[in-house]
Order: sequence, then structure tokens, then C-alpha cells
Amino acid sequence: MRRFDDEDLTGAEFRECILSRARMVGVVMQDAEIDGLVTNLVVNGVEVMTYVEAELDRRHPVRLLIRSDQPDDLREAWRQLREAWATTTERVRSMPENSGHHGVDGEWSMVETLRHLVFVHDSWFRRCVLGLTEPFTAMGLGPSFVMNQEESGLDSSARPSLDEVLAVRVRKASEIETWLAEVTPDQLAQTAPVPDDDRWPPYAKGRTVRQCLGTVLNEEWAHHGFCQRDLDKLSRQNSPQDS
Repeated sequence: MRRFDDEDLTGAEFRECILSRARMVGVVMQDAEIDGLVTNLVVNGVEVMTYVEAELDRRHPVRLLIRSDQPDDLREAWRQLREAWATTTERVRSMPENSGHHGVDGEWSMVETLRHLVFVHDSWFRRCVLGLTEPFTAMGLGPSFVMNQEESGLDSSARPSLDEVLAVRVRKASEIETWLAEVTPDQLAQTAPVPDDDRWPPYAKGRTVRQCLGTVLNEEWAHHGFCQRDLDKLSRQNSPQDS
């Protein structure tokens, strides 16, 4: 276990770090930001994630639909997610040229985010929900810890345009819409037909179809939020400064 005593970590950035069971005692934490999978977080003796999750549900009611086991709710969740992305797409088109290719603070650009969601679709819907063994879409973008990316069909040199990625996204969305239109609660409860090979995701075996679909929906919601956050920052950077 690493221990930091009397350290000044002002301005430190922890990226893709595992901080499970970390203890922060006598710390000063002002103007800090935590973004990630956080559970059972206790601040000054108070477990705060219950409040955080309730507030997120209040701000984003689609989260309640995403957690539902009812096909009608899941269909409505997908509709709202697609509508949100359509609005954000119109926003980025109204911004300075190539804004969709600009990331901020080391985060993915909007185009890279959409490419990642192509990868998510191939991983968790086509493979885990449909049980397909086809190679991944070449323009898909997986995180760095995903192994054997090129062997799975991903092209690390791909530099698609926004329109090219959106065209692929439309095709992927139609697959989910067609499937959701007919799915039943019993089908959602079945064990996912994950192919028996070593491609991503390796930990999906044994999960239900509903759980795998939930990963797709949660990724769509979370990354849309990240994209909105970063477009806000990009807009502020592009705004004329007061003289």
C-alpha cells in the first residue's frame, strides 16, 4: 500500500487510477473534482453517494429508464439518448470548424468519443447481446487497456471525419432500435450469448442480456455528459476575452 504523508498534491491529476479503499485523513480538499465510478464514499462520516445518485436521477430522469427491466422503458431510454446526441451534434456543427476534433484537458474529442461508442456497441451489443463473432468496426476506439485491438479489427491509424463516424453511428443505432422493438422481458433475463473467444470484453461471460445492454446505455449517457462538459469548456476557450 502506498502512503502519502504531509504531501502537497495541489493540482495533481489521477487518471485511470484505482483508489479503492483509499483513506484521506486530515486532508485539505478545496475546489476538487471527482469523476468516475464512485461507491460508498464517506466524507466526514457521511456516506454521500446516496445523495449524489439521487441528485443525478433528478437532473437526468433518463437514468431511471436505463435501470428499468421493462422493454418499453428501455426503448424510451434509447430514444432519449439518441435525441440528446442529435442535439449535441447540431451544437458542435454550429461551433468553429473542426471543433468536433478538439479535446480539452487531455480528454477525447467529440469524434473520438463517438468512435469509442462504436467500439462499445460492437463489444457489448453485437458480441454480448447478439452473440456475433465478426471483427470490430475499424474506426472504433477502445481504451488503452484493451488488448489485441488490431487483431480484433480496430485500426489505430484511423482518422475519420465527424460525418463518417455519424454515418456508422446511425447504422449501429438502427440495429439496437430493431432489436429493442421486439425484445421481451424473458429475453432480457437470459444469459448473454457471449462468444467463447479471447476478444473484448473478457468479463462479460455469465452476465444477462439486460446487463450487457445496460452497459451500452450507461456508456451512451455517461459519454454524452463528458462530451457536453468538454464542449462547454471549448466554447469558453473560443469566446472573445473581455478587454
